[in-house]
Amino acid sequence: MSEGPMSKSPAAYRPETRLVHSGTLRSQFGETSEALFLTQGYVYDTAEQCEARFKGEAPGFIYSRYSNPTIAMFERRMIELEGAEAARSAATGMAAVTTAILAPLKAGDHVVASRALFGSCLYVIQDLLPRYGIETTLVDGLDLDQWQRALRPNTKTFFLESPTNPTLDVLDIPSIAEIAHKGGARLVVDNVFATPIWQSPLALGADVVVYSATKHIDGQGRCLGGIILSSEAFIAEHIHNFMRQTGPSISPFNAWVLLKGLETLGVRVRAQTETAARIAEVLASHPKISRLVYPGRADHPQAALVKKQMRGGSTLVGFEVKGGKAAAFRVLNALKLARISNNLGDAKSLVTHPATTTHQRLKPEDRAALGIGEGFIRFSAGLEHADDLIEDLTAALEQA
Repeated sequence: MSEGPMSKSPAAYRPETRLVHSGTLRSQFGETSEALFLTQGYVYDTAEQCEARFKGEAPGFIYSRYSNPTIAMFERRMIELEGAEAARSAATGMAAVTTAILAPLKAGDHVVASRALFGSCLYVIQDLLPRYGIETTLVDGLDLDQWQRALRPNTKTFFLESPTNPTLDVLDIPSIAEIAHKGGARLVVDNVFATPIWQSPLALGADVVVYSATKHIDGQGRCLGGIILSSEAFIAEHIHNFMRQTGPSISPFNAWVLLKGLETLGVRVRAQTETAARIAEVLASHPKISRLVYPGRADHPQAALVKKQMRGGSTLVGFEVKGGKAAAFRVLNALKLARISNNLGDAKSLVTHPATTTHQRLKPEDRAALGIGEGFIRFSAGLEHADDLIEDLTAALEQA
């Protein structure tokens, strides 16, 4: 196979160009679109070549649980977009998160995580890790002193989302990374809500970045996927063999879908962000809403930090409907365009009630402490016309 058309170093090209061309490998047929290699295994010219590949002494593919040409293209494109040295893709976003956190750890290690996490991430931190003798501490991610106080001699990993799910708080990645590094720990950042278009955690000091590629990277509701990006040393030492032996690998077909999704990621995220900003502007003064959170607005609680570490706002808007759960449900049920779904980052606008879905396992008092009220709604802007979505939302709010 031959390399694609990029004649300069990938870093010399702007992100939009990398999203179309990076990582392309062409077969002898010279195809325009990246090829989909639906194969489990590979054959070898000689037994000696087979031995050399298994020893890592010769390049080439061995088995698609380990690597595959299509998967390699997806990983390379993400590496060049994110500014990472290496990456491994996974079957789902949670497979990526779990592997990135668990693979480097052993019994007796300690993890510090922000309390504001997606429900499945909280399960990994609170329930799963302690089963294997790994201690965990949850902190208010906005409070740098809590990160500092949580450090122990055995702390190995800090983990956070920014912006957070679903309240869109923005955490100070450079400062938290500095605290982690001074304590001998690594920082893992879930960058799903920002996307690689609006935020680059590795450039801000994070050691590892993870994505649910199911969200914006596919962005069209077709498949599941995840990816871990970091240094060559971290991927080689902790991630590659763990995934090779335990098998949370992505399928070549899903990798191909995600690879094609990357071609339009910049266009989609920019359009969705513009729409989300317009929706936020309209809802901010709506009489049926008691609170609105959007990272692109001057009234966002961390507006100064947003300007410092993000290049844009978000495709998501959070708002609290007056009247609690009953009123929020009336709004959700009255929507005609935006569909009720716990997914996000899709071409179709999606809306969810976190207190009864993604964060339902939390105690009511814990949800309240995170700002997830009974009337709180998370809105993921799609690619519909912004005016149609605004009309749909304002009409639905009349039912609150």
